Amino acid sequence: MLQCWVVTDGTIGMENQCLGLAEALGLAPTIKRIALRTPWRWFAPYLRVDLRHALSGSGDGIAPPWPDLAIAAGRRSVPAALAVKRRSRGRSFVVQIKDPRIDPRHFDLVVVPHHDTARGDNVVVTAGALHRASPQRLAVEAARHADRLAHLPHPRVAVMIGGRNADFRLTRSLTVRIAEQLAGLCRRYGAGLMVTPSRRTGARNITMLRDRLQALPAEIWDGTGENPYFAYLALADAVIVTGDSVNMVSEAASTGKPVYVIQLEGRSPKFAAFHEELEAAGITRPFAGRLETWRYRPLDDTTTVAAEIAARLRTRGCDVSGLVLPTTQAERPALTGALAM
Repeated sequence: MLQCWVVTDGTIGMENQCLGLAEALGLAPTIKRIALRTPWRWFAPYLRVDLRHALSGSGDGIAPPWPDLAIAAGRRSVPAALAVKRRSRGRSFVVQIKDPRIDPRHFDLVVVPHHDTARGDNVVVTAGALHRASPQRLAVEAARHADRLAHLPHPRVAVMIGGRNADFRLTRSLTVRIAEQLAGLCRRYGAGLMVTPSRRTGARNITMLRDRLQALPAEIWDGTGENPYFAYLALADAVIVTGDSVNMVSEAASTGKPVYVIQLEGRSPKFAAFHEELEAAGITRPFAGRLETWRYRPLDDTTTVAAEIAARLRTRGCDVSGLVLPTTQAERPALTGALAM
């Protein structure tokens, strides 16, 4: 079996993209969460130095034996990814997710969403983010939680709430509006809600959602135990997601179910381009308090990239017999849920 590392600065969104790609290949990777000292954490990947000086002892080390495949994400992972490439004398196949901000030729493969600008012969351009919401994972989580959520009526709506980040804000007034619109779905369509907030949602906003939805058929994850996020996606007939996270929107769009996007206050040109592309492709629609039904080809970026890696490893003469080679959409199990109103 090929040995695989996942290399990030520990950011959940970055790590999950790498894990999703490794899992699509049937690999159980070793996770390397690195930490850079100042000033390298500020200026990575532009400020080059021996990695021994740049790495902080609070993170994982980068040392042999070198992996067959290293999957890294985010600019702060770039120094470690380059070190793996250099120290393994090129034996390690190094994949960098997201624009590394340096020439892609430093890596074996670079994976960027369409709204990033990096291009080249070894660059794979995706519609959205890579993720772990595979059909297999969703099927497992649906089976685990189906009985517990059986009391919720159809149509069931998964609601994924993000919150404040560098570009967007979830304000009190917007939270009130979202809660009222969600309550309206229950009253108008008889919908059942499955709501999962994030750490960025904020305690006051979560309390507000609970207060407004407490008398309605709605489950709101309380933040304890395992997040039922994947079960909600699998068991939903439609998905509502805030637009502050490309990852969450990409995961929702991989299901083939109607995806509604709630825009938070603020703006990012890259996020705007991403949302415009998905709307133009007929994948997402803005959430306006209504439920509709439509069809589209699910986003399949993780499988597409995994297949490209397998092909390139095979070209290099690597034994890929132990990999779970990606299947086509037609060969995959159907997801749970069919919007019927």
